[in-house]
Amino acid sequence: MKKRNSQSEPQEQSGAYHVPIMTPEVLSGLQIKPGGIYVDCTLGGAGHTRAILSQLGKEGRLYAFDQDADATRNLPDDERIVFIGQNFRHLQRFLRLYEVTAVDGIVADLGVSSHQFDEAGRGFSIRFDGPLDMRMNIQQVLSAAEIINNYDEKDLHRIFEQYGQVTNSKTLARKIVEERKKAPVKTTSDLTSLLNSVSKGNPNKYAAQVFQSLRIEVNDELNALKDILRDSVGILKPGGRIVIITFHSLEDKIVKNFFKHGNRDDSLADGDLFGARARPPFELVTKKPIGPSEAELKNNPRARSAKLRIAEKR
Repeated sequence: MKKRNSQSEPQEQSGAYHVPIMTPEVLSGLQIKPGGIYVDCTLGGAGHTRAILSQLGKEGRLYAFDQDADATRNLPDDERIVFIGQNFRHLQRFLRLYEVTAVDGIVADLGVSSHQFDEAGRGFSIRFDGPLDMRMNIQQVLSAAEIINNYDEKDLHRIFEQYGQVTNSKTLARKIVEERKKAPVKTTSDLTSLLNSVSKGNPNKYAAQVFQSLRIEVNDELNALKDILRDSVGILKPGGRIVIITFHSLEDKIVKNFFKHGNRDDSLADGDLFGARARPPFELVTKKPIGPSEAELKNNPRARSAKLRIAEKR
């Protein structure tokens, strides 16, 4: 069975809050109009945000989402931008609060920022000891520790198998249930120590797959992606562009199917009661995903698993 790639962590010497991925390709894909309205669903270090602003005129507008409060420190001082401190899965709902009913372009750079990986207290990284957290929105209740210490064995097996394709996910789930009876698993080091006794193959890769599984479950990442794709149909103008950057095959498959067939889950488009297939809402701009250039990979190794897809609203 083919392995899914887990999102790689940035190198320790990165230093920056977050290095934006494939910025020239994002700008080219969006085909920015100076007076247009655009949405950056993942403000992060504001790299894509600033790049979009550089191509907007005085009448242009940019709405930036980010559920991580830390990202607000990167918000550009620019009257053309509106920051919305919410999960991008509520895209259409919050744009309507600002009386925005149609936009010219949407970009979403999915996954974890370099800052989130590098902050030990956030619990995203296998490189640092810290609380087993992994919440992108620290206001929510569910954390990785809650999952590890309270999910039953069946649900642990499910998330490790589905979200990380962990080789021995059933064995791992059973081991966690056994070990947490002795003492709660509270930190990233607690978890990585536990993983060492059951890991298969490369220990770091194995741990990364487990951490990815937990992060996706904590933040409901795949359903959030499906929600934004659904909302994009109603909010994009005809001819408007959507650009999505993914970091693992689970996300990329969802984006690929939606852009191609108009369906978030299956390989076929949704149909009516009589079986007739609806015309997909998007036209593919990129039939195959775009990857980072060799020059970008040299400067930013984290980009190696990134895939960029572009579609245009019919």
